[in-house]
Order: sequence, then C-alpha cells, then structure tokens
Amino acid sequence: MRRVTMEDVAAEAGVSRALVSLVMRESPRVSQASREIVLEAAARMGYRPNLMARNLASRRTMTLGLLLNDLHNQWFAEIADGIHEEADSHGYRIILGNGRRSPRHEDDMLESFLSFQVDGIIVAGCRLAPKRIEQIGAEVPVVSVGRALKSTSVATVNSDDRLGAHIAVAHLVELGHRNIVHVDGGRGAGAAPRRAGYLAAMKELGLERYSKVIAGDFTEAAGVAAVERLLTAKSMPTALFTANDLAAVGALDRLERAGLAVPDDMSLVGYDNTALAGLHHVGLTTVNQPREEMGRVAFKAMLEMLAALHSAGTDRDVAARPAHQPAATHHIMSPALIVRRTTRELVPTRGR
Repeated sequence: MRRVTMEDVAAEAGVSRALVSLVMRESPRVSQASREIVLEAAARMGYRPNLMARNLASRRTMTLGLLLNDLHNQWFAEIADGIHEEADSHGYRIILGNGRRSPRHEDDMLESFLSFQVDGIIVAGCRLAPKRIEQIGAEVPVVSVGRALKSTSVATVNSDDRLGAHIAVAHLVELGHRNIVHVDGGRGAGAAPRRAGYLAAMKELGLERYSKVIAGDFTEAAGVAAVERLLTAKSMPTALFTANDLAAVGALDRLERAGLAVPDDMSLVGYDNTALAGLHHVGLTTVNQPREEMGRVAFKAMLEMLAALHSAGTDRDVAARPAHQPAATHHIMSPALIVRRTTRELVPTRGR
C-alpha cells in the first residue's frame, strides 16, 4: 500500500501543498476554516505526518534515545517510567534500546540512535568504556544514569551506592550479625562502589576478618550460584548482602530449596527496592534508590544541556559544539533502607 502524502491531502482538500504543510506544522498563519478543511481531508485519507522530516527541517527531531542495559531488570523499567513521564510533558518521543548486558550491543544501539539523529541520549547502567561514552557525548548530549563518570561533558544521575552498602551492613550488624557475605555485581554499573562500601563498612565496624566478597552479577542466576558456592563451604554466614534485588531473589530461592529459612537461618538484604522486592511473598529488605525520581532528574539534565546548545545556535553543528559545550551536571540521590521480612535479629548459636 502506498503511503498517503501531503500532495494527496492537498488534492483531496482542493488546496495547495504549501497550505497543507503549514497546517501540519501548526502555523498560526492559517485560518481556522482552512485548517479544518485540511485536517478533515487528512483524516479521511489516513494521512500521518512525517515527523522526522518535519523536525529535521527545524534541525531538531524532538526524540531522545534511551539505552537500558538489561530489560530483565525491573530497575531499568522504573528509571524509564520517570523519563517517559517527563518526556510526555515536554513533547519528546523516546526511542528505546536494549543493551542486553553487553558493551557490544550497547555500542550498536548508540550508533542506531545517532543514525536516527536523536537530539540526545540517556544511558542507564551502561557498561561501555568511559572513553566511548565521551565520544558519543561529543556528537550529542548524553546523560548517564546509575553509573558514576568523572566527565565534564556527560551528565550523570546516581544514588550514593557506597553509602547504600554501608547502610545495609550497619543494619545487619545492629541485628547482631558479624559473618556477613557480599555477592557483588561483577562489571555492572554501580557494582564497584557497593562492593567498596561493604568492605569499608566491615572494616569500620571491626568486622574486617569476616569480610568476604563472592563474584556475581546483577541477575537471579548470580544469586543462585553464590548460595550454591556457600553451601559447599564448611560453614555458612548468618547474613547475605547482594548487589541488587534480582540477585537477592535468586539467593532466596536457592536457600529455600536447600531447606534453609529466610530470615531464621540467614538474613538477606538486596539493593534497589524494585517493585519485585515489595511483593508480599518476597518481602525483601533492601536499599532504596529513588528510581523514578532519578529518571525525571536525568531528563531535566538533558533538557538543560539541549537548552544550552540551542541558545548558542549549535543544534547539530558538530564542529561548533566543543566551543559551546554546556558543563555537565552530576546529581547524587540519597539511598535509604527499607526493612521487610528477610532480616531479623540474630539468635546466637554455637559456631556463629
């Protein structure tokens, strides 16, 4: 089937193509009567404006690329909710890309965004090398969510992950736990500061000799694998702190399949406070990141960068951008502990 064009609408309405173009661009120079004639003809024919062509004429597409590292992780969906909420209210469209937890796939998606000539790109949990993210930021404004970057050109929005890990450990210590193991997030964004926060807290609280980090990832499988490794050891810890909620749920499932009760036999703390953690049958104690708020702040940081570029008259003038590049902003949100049923006061027993 042939796509209906402006010429077709003009012929149907008995007006010029130029008038149809003015109507589709919502020009104030068109009378209400002429506008209604054109819109009625367009509706009859099923005409859809070519938004990309229209916006390119103004050197803006009013679209943003949103790269999510892992669509299986609800944290990313909740970040996206905040971004979409702001985008809708400001007339922006979002092109969604899935990084599939792979730097190669992330790079492919970023190249796709650039080919669509998006006005800017927001990356969430991106695992690409910082140098590559900086290269993309030299072409369009970039905001990174969930990963700390020391950059003067790429804006960032993060939770204080080091503090969040310290809060988790302190909670377990208050409950009487000393033998606390951390399942880290591997190469995932935010994993390093959470791991560092755990180690620093254990040292600060005089528990350095109990410190143990099991290499993991931000997946349910990582939580399962960590518990299987612990089950083969001579003794089990009394508490487990995982790098995110998905790993915690995997650990919870494996512990219960092994006949161990949470929190009676082991306390468990996750990280992120996704909707999954709050389900009644999960009831996971976790560290809250204000996910939707982080998404909203990321979009506002993007708007600030775009406004600075547009006011300098350098919308897509790549050669002129370095001289007018807006200073990147870096936002740090405060984490908070959410206590649910997976942690409890340690009942001392022999060997603990």
